[in-house]
Amino acid sequence: MISQPQIRYLPDSIPQLDLSAQYAAIGAEIRTALERVMASQQFVLGPEGCALEEEVAKLCGAAYGVGVASGTDALILALRACGVQPGDEVLLPPFTFVATGSAVSALGARPVFADIRPDTYNVDPAELERRVTPRTRAILAVHLYGLPADMDPILAFAKSRKLPVIEDNAQAIGASYKGRPTGSLGDVACLSFYPTKNLGAYGDAGMVVTNSAQLAARFRSLRNHGQTAKYLSSETGWNSRLDEIQAAILRVKLRHLSDWQRARQSHAVEYNRLLTQIPGVMPPLAPDGFEHVHHQYTIRVERRDALQKFLGERKIGSTVYYPYPLHLQPLYAPLGHEAGDFPHSERAAQEVLSLPMYPELREEQMAHVAETIAEFLKC
Repeated sequence: MISQPQIRYLPDSIPQLDLSAQYAAIGAEIRTALERVMASQQFVLGPEGCALEEEVAKLCGAAYGVGVASGTDALILALRACGVQPGDEVLLPPFTFVATGSAVSALGARPVFADIRPDTYNVDPAELERRVTPRTRAILAVHLYGLPADMDPILAFAKSRKLPVIEDNAQAIGASYKGRPTGSLGDVACLSFYPTKNLGAYGDAGMVVTNSAQLAARFRSLRNHGQTAKYLSSETGWNSRLDEIQAAILRVKLRHLSDWQRARQSHAVEYNRLLTQIPGVMPPLAPDGFEHVHHQYTIRVERRDALQKFLGERKIGSTVYYPYPLHLQPLYAPLGHEAGDFPHSERAAQEVLSLPMYPELREEQMAHVAETIAEFLKC
């Protein structure tokens, strides 16, 4: 069971995320872990990082984990290790955080967008065939909000084209697809441990996981200046090592992740019960066989901006993930896309709203959120 620390809230104040409640429950464990690192005086590429790599890889059903400095670095290293070069193309959805696309751009490659399915917000596998070209070198499949993408048709398409599949698993650690954990489905999976994630560090941190010993060795080289032996670099690499302090913190949190996940899923069931009774609200969907871990609980509603303002005036936090699809970002104006090119992504960007979601959320808080939404929709 999730412990319920005694956090005092104003009756009408509900944050969208409350990390202080989490720290109130596990702070003593965190401080013990930090003291252990301080006593060791080993801060980079030490035992905490090695242990975390093994533990996270096991959770993801992968043979190897390689810790890096951020989720963005995980994407960049994964793309490079899978052979993406300047001028190549990578298929990915436009409805995602900008890091998914900018990691492609950082290597001098070109992101090629494939629209999403409107019910899951993940890439529509049927769109991949429309967008592939002879220059396509990889597919980035995003598991958005904690829901796996529909991987079987993606993997079948990739196999037919001999393309590697990289999972952007930043938001879906612990999720599963038809009984298989996210992180084990593609050639490589990339994790973010940004503080707001379901498994979050106290700063930036990330990891790549894979079943390929060859790729794992390449990641270890790329994250450490391309070194294959001490002071011997075989290629240009990065300084992207997961430090021991973050690794120690993440190992503490990892012990609680399954409990937190069950709490999030329970909250989602309660939200669904409340919100399905309100006309005009589309709760998040999870097809049969897709396990959702609810990094975000994201509804869809017309007049989204007005609803967010209404909630904010009543001290209920909410966030829009994400208001601008990648093809309409100024960063990608040179690609020449226009409004209407990816209609499902564009409409989602106009209508999605993420409600308060964290393990320590209470039923009366969810009820208040639902009642406030119902009040708005009656206006």
